[in-house]
Amino acid sequence: MDIKNPVESRVTFTLHRAEYLVAFAVTIALILLHFTEIRWGYAIALFLYIDLIGYIPGAIAFRRSKTGRIPKAYYILYNTMHSLITVGAVAALWMWLVGSEWALLALAFHVFGDRGVFGNFYKPFGLPFEPVATPQVDEVTAFLKRRAATDGPVPLPLPEDHDSTVVGAHG
Repeated sequence: MDIKNPVESRVTFTLHRAEYLVAFAVTIALILLHFTEIRWGYAIALFLYIDLIGYIPGAIAFRRSKTGRIPKAYYILYNTMHSLITVGAVAALWMWLVGSEWALLALAFHVFGDRGVFGNFYKPFGLPFEPVATPQVDEVTAFLKRRAATDGPVPLPLPEDHDSTVVGAHG
């Protein structure tokens, strides 16, 4: 994945998740090391607010929708609440108003767990709110897999590689 090709193969997606699993493991280690110092009521509240605002409303709307299409506001809520920028801002505000404390690890635990354990990253408007196999994404993934299976150097994209049925293809 790069600035010109914002898609991931199965391998790069797995590597991306693995980075978050490492961060998740470090967070768990810190939680265990400081278990008795954590104010658990606050930790639980910090863990839950992310989904109470950012996930549950969209999940309910998605399940109630007959078509699976829901307003973009739910995607924006999810992406905002699950952003490391947002949780960093919440942590900074908390430290300024309340002080630094180990309960803030709940923020990292939530986001790193979502990404590393469940593979949930930001939700793009063009995909269903909940994970659903999408034929167009499957086509792009298959295309990348075919190109990666060649012997020798990684091939450059050729005009014949582009297919108008593939999402994002030029043609």
